[in-house]
Amino acid sequence: MTASQATPPSSVPSSTPPSEDPTLLVKIFGRDRPGITAGLFDTLAAYAVDVVDIEQLVTRGRITLCALVTAPRGGATEGELRATVHGWAESMKLEAEIISGTGDNRPRAAGRSHVTVLGHPLTAESTSAIAACITAGGGNIDRIFRLAKYPVTAVEFDVSGTGTEALRTALALEAARHGVDVAVVASGLQRRAQRLVVMDVDSTLIQDEVIELFARHAGCEPEVAEVTARAMRGELDFAQSLHARVELLAGLDASVAERVRKEIRLTPGARTLVRTLKRLGYQVGVVSGGFTQVTDALREELGLDFASANTLEVVDGRFTGRVTGEIVDRAGKARLLRRFAEEAGVPLAQTVAIGDGANDLDMLNAAGLGVAFNAKPVVREAAHTAVNVPFLDTVLYLLGITREEVEAAQLC
Repeated sequence: MTASQATPPSSVPSSTPPSEDPTLLVKIFGRDRPGITAGLFDTLAAYAVDVVDIEQLVTRGRITLCALVTAPRGGATEGELRATVHGWAESMKLEAEIISGTGDNRPRAAGRSHVTVLGHPLTAESTSAIAACITAGGGNIDRIFRLAKYPVTAVEFDVSGTGTEALRTALALEAARHGVDVAVVASGLQRRAQRLVVMDVDSTLIQDEVIELFARHAGCEPEVAEVTARAMRGELDFAQSLHARVELLAGLDASVAERVRKEIRLTPGARTLVRTLKRLGYQVGVVSGGFTQVTDALREELGLDFASANTLEVVDGRFTGRVTGEIVDRAGKARLLRRFAEEAGVPLAQTVAIGDGANDLDMLNAAGLGVAFNAKPVVREAAHTAVNVPFLDTVLYLLGITREEVEAAQLC
């Protein structure tokens, strides 16, 4: 008997509570081609079953289609349904498996998180370690799917049964051991809500250190590098090092800023990141310990919503060796993140901050998600998550945005 020959039984509502209803798990697998999903449900329709759950996956041209349905009604038997489904599958050169049981999937436990894993490559060993760590912490992996296959492999685990913070801490250690990047964020509607992304500029949005580009034109690059080294050793705070370096630019013709702007190199994936975020309705900004002489141009070029940086003072067409206005330092970056969020109408919990240096730490910790991008160990350890591949657009995967969505956004 085929689906078209079967007489549809009348639909009789069940008086049994849904959790106790008999159900059938129908699994179809084989070579994918158009019409399989429609064909299976056309076959099942002859038995007046209700659909409880569906999941379909296609990997390397092979389909796995699972349908959880109620038992047949109106006098039709489970045996007849089985025979019909197996006959249809054989005619389609597919395999079928039907498993009897009761009820729906077991309820997901409390404490739900999205765990995004980035690998370059993603090995079986590292995947095993991440999965084992989730289980050891009391979590259950409810679903896994791929977000991207290039420039990195990115997969997302939907996890329940354990707290987000505890899971984030445990997986950070495991990720470091196995050389992968892991981000853990709480599940919820806010993940798809409008968000604000704020980035550092030097060595994050761009590959360069702007002060060094200016110093090269002023002929004082070694001196600037020495001041930078002193700051890194903790001998100077950011404000002190900024003033010391800017003093070395005194007398430089301000028109050199145009040449510096042309020398700026965007980080690979930077333009894709900003364009995708903007087309998905996000707001994007930058904060920098560098200079508005560069960030203003970046804001215009990339269509950024917000930008703030220090400003080199100019008198009679030359830099004076001083900066004007409020200093954008470590505390200033966090303060600006909060200001941008307020102006954008976005709760701080829905902000994302990206940076690489110690002066980004306050901003990274203040944001709902702080991402250390190719950062020094102290920053990686303090941030919520880290990206250690040289592609800025991989941050999109941490937000649950798939490669297909990225590519579609570029065509808009």
